[in-house]
Amino acid sequence: MRVTPTATVLLTLAAFASPVTAQTVAITNAQIHTMAGPTIERGTIVFRDGRIMEVGASVTPPQGARIIDGNGKVVTPGLIDSHTTMGLVEIGLSAGPTAESTSSPRLTAAYDVVDAIDPATTLIPINRIEGITRAVVAPQPGSSIIAGRGAVIGLAGERVTDMLSRSPNAMYVTLGESGARFAGGSREAAVLLLREALTDARDFAANRAAWQENRRRDYALGRLDLEALAPVVQGELALAVNVHRASDILAVLRLGEDFPELRLILTGATEAWKVASDLVAAEVPVVIDPLQNIPGMENSGVTLEHAARLHDAGVTVVFATFDAHNSRNLKQRAGNAVAYGMPHEAALRAVTSVPATIWGIADRYGTLEAGKDADVVVWSGDPFELNTAAEHVFISGREMPEMTRQKMLLEKYRTLR
Repeated sequence: MRVTPTATVLLTLAAFASPVTAQTVAITNAQIHTMAGPTIERGTIVFRDGRIMEVGASVTPPQGARIIDGNGKVVTPGLIDSHTTMGLVEIGLSAGPTAESTSSPRLTAAYDVVDAIDPATTLIPINRIEGITRAVVAPQPGSSIIAGRGAVIGLAGERVTDMLSRSPNAMYVTLGESGARFAGGSREAAVLLLREALTDARDFAANRAAWQENRRRDYALGRLDLEALAPVVQGELALAVNVHRASDILAVLRLGEDFPELRLILTGATEAWKVASDLVAAEVPVVIDPLQNIPGMENSGVTLEHAARLHDAGVTVVFATFDAHNSRNLKQRAGNAVAYGMPHEAALRAVTSVPATIWGIADRYGTLEAGKDADVVVWSGDPFELNTAAEHVFISGREMPEMTRQKMLLEKYRTLR
């Protein structure tokens, strides 16, 4: 078999997909942001076999541990991008089909991203070497306002089953202007369709046996979709609603009042600051891109001060890139939020501990505490500064290789004959 130069690059990259074997590591003399308590100015963190053993100012590295001198360095938990399509798309402008959505009218809520994620995507190495250790992979709307179920993955592993942190993490829905195209152009009708789906799912969950015996009315959705929505209406699975305009956000909150068991999370939400007090009262968190500042027909109120205003009002804020290729820019987005008024520590929580909490993985990730998985990043300085580099990235205690397809191509063609 003849191996082409491109194939050689990809085969070599695949060899770097497996992380370095776990060992005992001690990072010493570093400024450690545990996100579970005060910052430790000259602390040590020790982890072994994938788990954090000790964190503190007076921790002594165990005998035989690999020592990383953190003098002048900053240590944080691995960053979590709370909305991506990583693993679902490789070339975003490709005319061919992608795995981020389905156009099948028979599958909406039942669509699950897990079986579509490609662990060998070249996008994972380029993003994780810059401090992204976990990512929420979310489906995109295809044939309905209900896009399907997402998952939280770790950016290490050769198989999807090795990568999963939580699956599913939420049911994804789009309303507002985007949702209106699935409802005859009416954003109000889109809300009505969602209300009908939730009502049917609640009735189905309570009367499944009667429905199977044909003793119940017909439902708007099929069996697979109803089964997928049952955990949502029972409060077991979050409902992530993509919406932007303030009036549309209030419509979602009214829906939450009619279905009090729902665990609502808003994504996008560029005008959320206008209704911040309502979000606080409803205890609904928001996932935003703090770098958005270009107004449109449904988000004329977008502002770079969005994150700061939400934080000051007491809203639970999480940051995301809503991207696949440039999830690595999450730290830049967080830094931008700080530049426009959000406290630095709050911005760091918005990409570590807070997303871990809202996505249900806080028992293992998001903070640097004994017993948790060692998702640890050693930075050359403030992680939100553009000239700061992630010098060491550990996922579950294993250091990630620095090699990416981009670096391999650079070396391959650095010297041309």
